[in-house]
Amino acid sequence: MAKLRLKITKGNPIRFVSHLDFAGTIERAVRRAKLPAAYSEGFNPHMKLAFASALAVGVTSEAEYLDLELTEAIDIALLEARLKPQLPAGIELKAAKYVEQHSKALMAVVNLAAYEIIGSLTPGKVWDAVETSIDNFNREVEVIYVKQSPKGRREIDIKEYLTEPVVVKPLPAKQPNLILNLAIKITPGGSVKPVEVLTVLTDNYGLPVDKDAALINRIGLFITNGKVWRSPIEL
Repeated sequence: MAKLRLKITKGNPIRFVSHLDFAGTIERAVRRAKLPAAYSEGFNPHMKLAFASALAVGVTSEAEYLDLELTEAIDIALLEARLKPQLPAGIELKAAKYVEQHSKALMAVVNLAAYEIIGSLTPGKVWDAVETSIDNFNREVEVIYVKQSPKGRREIDIKEYLTEPVVVKPLPAKQPNLILNLAIKITPGGSVKPVEVLTVLTDNYGLPVDKDAALINRIGLFITNGKVWRSPIEL
């Protein structure tokens, strides 16, 4: 047995594919590539494949990580040559390496996600309004977001999950013309979604951006001790 760690993308062509369908697409690509994937035992065997963190529908990613168990190790170059042609548009294999068979699950060790939100300044608004909104938000000690779900109403302190201030900068292109950077903790008790942070910024702090037209991209998943960020492929 061998445990293979893959770094892949989820690009714009499949941004509206659910996490379940995304995982199923990877499984089918592995089968077409004829990789020696390991399967669970029992009445309904399934491929031993586990992701670090599910990605919300509509969000793209430059760095998704998954562990795939194989019945035997094969050369990485051969594996890449077989798998890459089987991946559809929007999924690109960026890196692959073997990790210890008994290493901790990705979901148990990945504790930070970095995002960028690309949007457009509302017509008639000036850049000063953007900076004022972000500065006011960053100065807050606590920012409550009310989350409604089938399980009921829940209040979340967004600041509890942000590891550093939100950063905003202009983009040279005319449209879209600004980008926000967020670093969000992933904890056993949960996390906050970047779209929820954006909603609070626009609704509560007057950020002059069309939140419904903004593009959200996950630029990395990391393991951090609060000082150093390491990607799961570096372990």
